[in-house]
Amino acid sequence: MNKTLTTFFTVLFCLTSSVGWSLEYKELIKRDGLYYKKFTDVPFTGEITGQHKGLFKNGKKEGSFIEYWNNGQLFSRGNWKNGKMDGSWVGYKRDGTLYKTFSGTFKNDEKIN
Repeated sequence: MNKTLTTFFTVLFCLTSSVGWSLEYKELIKRDGLYYKKFTDVPFTGEITGQHKGLFKNGKKEGSFIEYWNNGQLFSRGNWKNGKMDGSWVGYKRDGTLYKTFSGTFKNDEKIN
């Protein structure tokens, strides 16, 4: 019984430690270019939900992100790579119309078209 219990807790620990956290963007703080969960010194890895949706890896935005205005309208949609805008982005004004200066293709945080 003791060996089974030890195995169970070992497996449980491995599963929970490999799964990232999910929280809201407002629960993160940015220090020295990296995002941290409030009151920690470990760069955040996991998913954010709510008005901002996306993933963080070692304190940097990574992959597809979607953000919304307070009124629920889509604000932006695009991709991040190693904490920098990378790939196709589209942005919208609060009324839902296209925000042309914010839409296009980005590489290393710079708009290339």
